[in-house]
Amino acid sequence: MLSTVHPKLPSRNLKITKVFYLDKLKFQQFGDEYPDYLMLYRDNIEVHFFEFQDLSITDNYGMIYIRTNEIEKLYEEFKANGVPIHPNGPLSLKPWGMKEFSILDPDMNLLTFGENK
Repeated sequence: MLSTVHPKLPSRNLKITKVFYLDKLKFQQFGDEYPDYLMLYRDNIEVHFFEFQDLSITDNYGMIYIRTNEIEKLYEEFKANGVPIHPNGPLSLKPWGMKEFSILDPDMNLLTFGENK
């Protein structure tokens, strides 16, 4: 019955968000006809952003978990692109059997990437 999910995250500045996701994370944009809304995709996932100029990054609890089937390759790609890895989220095997790492985007949305190991 349910088939996909497209998380929506807050962005203080959609231009900055767009540059980070396109340049650093290698997402692509689609549906650019909405001035206060940004839609991005990479491979089989989409992430949407809504403009929230008054967002307090110290109070932002936006987070998503993205599964991958090439965690080491993705981790190395992000590092090579200058993506800062979360200080508490370097690539590691977790007790629950997932190999994971985490990053923060410019608005402090937490993105965790994981692969079942």
